[in-house]
Amino acid sequence: MTLRVTEGEQRGWAVVRVSGEMDLVTSPVLRQRVHEAVADGRRDVVLDLSGVLFCDSSGVSVLIASRRLIRSCQGRLRVILPAQGAEDGSHVNRVLGALGVRRLFDAYVDVDAAVDDEASSLSA
Repeated sequence: MTLRVTEGEQRGWAVVRVSGEMDLVTSPVLRQRVHEAVADGRRDVVLDLSGVLFCDSSGVSVLIASRRLIRSCQGRLRVILPAQGAEDGSHVNRVLGALGVRRLFDAYVDVDAAVDDEASSLSA
């Protein structure tokens, strides 16, 4: 399976929608898109991971690097964790939790919540 990355905007936030598998071969596509968004002056970014069915350590590395890049520009990164994929939560959420990095991310249930400054993130 490949990785598909599309971009849009909602309420002033750059929304990067990701679907497919994030692995060693495909995750550089997401890294490049985040770098391009920041280079274009975007500081508030939502990564919609609701279409991601698989994520390995390479994908996690890209998420952490994206967080670091956006924070270095005084920006905000919010992630949408997918609801499908496992009985006890999404694959991405489980991988982030297993690696002990889930707490690094402000996660939301959907894009509408993520772009709403009044909404609360999901608990870590």
